[in-house]
Amino acid sequence: MWHSLRLFTLFFSVVALTSSSSAASRRSKSGEPALKVQPAFWWSGMHDASLQLLLHAPEVGRSEVTLDAHGVSIDSIVRPTNTNYLLLYLQTKHAPAQTFSIHLRKAGKVKTLPYELRQRDQKTRAQGFDASDVVYLLMPDRFVNGDPSNDVVKGLKEQTASQEPNARHGGDLAGMTKALDYLNDLGVTTVWPTPLQVNDMPSTSYHGYAITDYYEIDPRFGGNEAYVRFIDEAHKRGMKVIQDMVFNHCGSENFLFRDRPDDDWFNCGSRYVQTSYRISAVTDIHGSEADKTNARDGWFVEVMPDLNQRNPHVWKYLTQNSIWWTEYAGIDGIRQDTYPYADRQAMARWNQALLAEYPHFNIVGETWLNHNVGVSQWQKGSKLAGQDNDSELPTVMDFPLMGLLNSALDEETNDWDKGLARIYEYISQDAVYADPTHLLTFLSNHDTDRFARVPIQASVTTRYRQALTLLLTLRGIPQLYVGDELAMAANKGGGDGLLRANFPGGFSGDTINALSGEGLTPLMRETHDFTRRLLQWRRGNDAISRGTLRHYAINHGTYVYSRQAEGRTVTVIMNGTNQEVELPLGRYAEVLPESVAREVITDRTVSLGDTLRLAPRDIFILDFQ
Repeated sequence: MWHSLRLFTLFFSVVALTSSSSAASRRSKSGEPALKVQPAFWWSGMHDASLQLLLHAPEVGRSEVTLDAHGVSIDSIVRPTNTNYLLLYLQTKHAPAQTFSIHLRKAGKVKTLPYELRQRDQKTRAQGFDASDVVYLLMPDRFVNGDPSNDVVKGLKEQTASQEPNARHGGDLAGMTKALDYLNDLGVTTVWPTPLQVNDMPSTSYHGYAITDYYEIDPRFGGNEAYVRFIDEAHKRGMKVIQDMVFNHCGSENFLFRDRPDDDWFNCGSRYVQTSYRISAVTDIHGSEADKTNARDGWFVEVMPDLNQRNPHVWKYLTQNSIWWTEYAGIDGIRQDTYPYADRQAMARWNQALLAEYPHFNIVGETWLNHNVGVSQWQKGSKLAGQDNDSELPTVMDFPLMGLLNSALDEETNDWDKGLARIYEYISQDAVYADPTHLLTFLSNHDTDRFARVPIQASVTTRYRQALTLLLTLRGIPQLYVGDELAMAANKGGGDGLLRANFPGGFSGDTINALSGEGLTPLMRETHDFTRRLLQWRRGNDAISRGTLRHYAINHGTYVYSRQAEGRTVTVIMNGTNQEVELPLGRYAEVLPESVAREVITDRTVSLGDTLRLAPRDIFILDFQ
């Protein structure tokens, strides 16, 4: 447990501002605490011309402020209770790109702070992501170690790196950049790393969800410039990058909590109150106010203080941070962690602000509810939430489908309520969603058991084949979790550290190297090749990414559905039983436009007659072009 500290008692000095700061260096050359300014720079010509500057240094809040600038004026100055902060609101509507001066006068002395308004980059940025993409989720610390020299960084609180489950292992941005060719060849179009910002916590800092500086990439990952290089290299390959953001909470070592501006920057008066995790209460029409408030305002854990997005200064700080990363690094979308735990109305305004700046952007929120009604209420335009309570969130996570894919495929399908019949019933309820094409669909992620919970389950190859086929050909934006393509197996029984095992070949001494293909087991090779075939086929396939979905009630234990767009039809026929099936094709005529089709998995031509014979757990993906 870490307590709030108020340690700053010295005068401040101004230090040069760069695109990133070092977590290991917090003082100026004179030894005095450095003046922290966030954001470190901004841009002219933004849609929202109001700029908040947060200044943090001993007694900076007692300073009088003047500007020497072209077209920049002071809208307001906010002096928090803690005089170590000053919030300066500037108007930049008519300001050209420039470096201007901010003068801080205190006790007869003047410090001058140079501040840069940059010219906006006109390169293609903020592309967004949609159902034409395949997202690949990875945990940077456990992926590929491209630069062992940054495994331990002097000055940070966690000073060890080892292969212990909850320790830092050393994966970094250099390793992620090295792996881009592997991911591109696999057929991935979009990379989603878990949070990369600095987590300067005493232990278990590898996962990234306890951010201690919102503007700084962890130096153990390589820092801000390495992040920009990674994104540039991804873009060169026609790939996109989603940034994982965490606005519900931060790490208790974040300077905003240790030396907080005001107690109302954090929920519950900055005092630890445990959330119930019962986020269904937030949208429950019968729910008590006590349950709603606790779910929303309670802290995730004691070492992750819960930010108060209802505070307008906190909201502005977080919103600007999102815009800053989008403009500076060129990210293509955002995944927002623990979305329903944050304030709904504040986050709706955040979505609106981002989409006003970047109309083609996409944002997905982690909406971990296990029923479609609950998830649907968090999507923009929800029929259930109502116009006055619109979340404005474009994309939500389809946790209910994940649960079905992890259980239904272990059952033998009947025509009503087992196996694939449960998938059919769930998809038939898609009217509850405002936009089913903007659901992020997945088999597992870093917080759940893997799709293969134990190795013997991974060895049942038909299970993964059917699940991946459903994932890649039904509606939504499919997401793979790192190692899915290698039949990696794990569960939460041994804790999250063991669940989040290293990627094979990412670390020195690995005998299996997935990046080069060396040493793969037959199961790994088979799973990888099947995944690659489907992902490569899916890329650029308009019938899958934009086509209408038509499906049929289960018959003979078989699920049949199609995707159709502009003269192209893809029809999937899947046997959910352990017996051979002779399937009559007459009722499926509208999705079988020709008597001949290419079968995608086997890459052979199939002639269609009155019936189709399917082996146990068989799959046909028929591509009519």
